[in-house]
Amino acid sequence: MTKGGGCPVNHGQAPSGCPMSQDGENQVKINPDNMMPMNASQEPSPGQPFPLSVEREVSTIPKAGGDEKWVYPSEQMFWNAMIRKGWKWQNEHEKEPLQKNDMSHIIRIHNANNEAAWQEILKWENAFHSGECPTGPKLKKFSGRAQDYTPRARIRSWLGYELPFDRHDWVVDRCGKDVRYIIDYYDGGPIMPDQLKANPAFAILDVRPALDSIGNAWDRMKVTWWRFRSNYLNKQAKEEV
Repeated sequence: MTKGGGCPVNHGQAPSGCPMSQDGENQVKINPDNMMPMNASQEPSPGQPFPLSVEREVSTIPKAGGDEKWVYPSEQMFWNAMIRKGWKWQNEHEKEPLQKNDMSHIIRIHNANNEAAWQEILKWENAFHSGECPTGPKLKKFSGRAQDYTPRARIRSWLGYELPFDRHDWVVDRCGKDVRYIIDYYDGGPIMPDQLKANPAFAILDVRPALDSIGNAWDRMKVTWWRFRSNYLNKQAKEEV
């Protein structure tokens, strides 16, 4: 697992938006490749208490099918997506009024989360498949499956650990071969606004290939062995000292 920035809300995006999405859009045309609205609005929502930025940040994540990068949502797109999914900002912030800067913090956390997840995927790809895909993997599509817990997550919960608050599946294009990765998001504890610039940590990420192919299963077995061997050798070294 690795610490990264998290996404504290369910949301949707434009077709080339961020690689984090949730299922369940209503009355909106959805792109089946990314489960997000075909045309995300940049207009303020009715009753919106303050203006929000419409600028979008380009990610470092390459997009399959070309030379483009995935583009993150603007503050306004993110807000509209939350409203569309039934979020009532007036009710949730009665004690502590919502501030304009809160959306900037959410976007920063959200983007950092995606970058951290992609870096974890690259660790798997570079360790085992750099030779078969010299140009590097690209993100093809993704989906949110928050309530669809994996066996790994359920077993952890039986052992007393918390369930992930979210899950996403990313499909990576490995030079013509589709490979699915699972990302579980666990609560990393509260963060303060002054911590965001240095380390926008919100969630703990558990990123690994899905067990839907022999190749993925073999990759995970090798990593399990490496971790066991490393921990065993470290333990032996400490005992000898």
